[in-house]
Amino acid sequence: MFKIQNIEEMIYLIRGQKVMLDSDLAKLYAVETKALNRQVRRNMIRFPEDFMFQLTKEEFESLKCQNGTSKLGRGGKQKQPLVFTENGVAMLSSVLKSDQAALVNIAIMRIFTKLRSFLLLEKELTERMDGIETGANKVFKVVFERLDNLEERLPSHDKDRNKIGLKE
Repeated sequence: MFKIQNIEEMIYLIRGQKVMLDSDLAKLYAVETKALNRQVRRNMIRFPEDFMFQLTKEEFESLKCQNGTSKLGRGGKQKQPLVFTENGVAMLSSVLKSDQAALVNIAIMRIFTKLRSFLLLEKELTERMDGIETGANKVFKVVFERLDNLEERLPSHDKDRNKIGLKE
């Protein structure tokens, strides 16, 4: 059938949103891309802009260059693809009523949930690291201030003394 890792590789970050291409979803649902898009267009009320949008030419070109998603020239995709956000993918199950669509949607929803939990974990770790860094900076500042105070209280050394270490 399909592997979760393969589905994860089909999720792209476009316009700051995690999305999936119509052609990738069509493969997963075992339908033609044009059939998937036809069902979506027949049910446009279910797909507002935050559920689904069409890529610009620039976004599509960038995606093709990064991933080789379409052949150039004859035989390649002629229109910019539709992309679906997590909510859009969930909505697809209401317009594609096959068992395959239901199973695929369940797998995709689990992946989106997993990605969201990874992002939350990453944010938490970043915040903890920032806190540690801030604390370490404060400690080092205190240490250096105390060393400066000690140096001021020590008797001065003879400037002609031999220093330990490499000579420059």
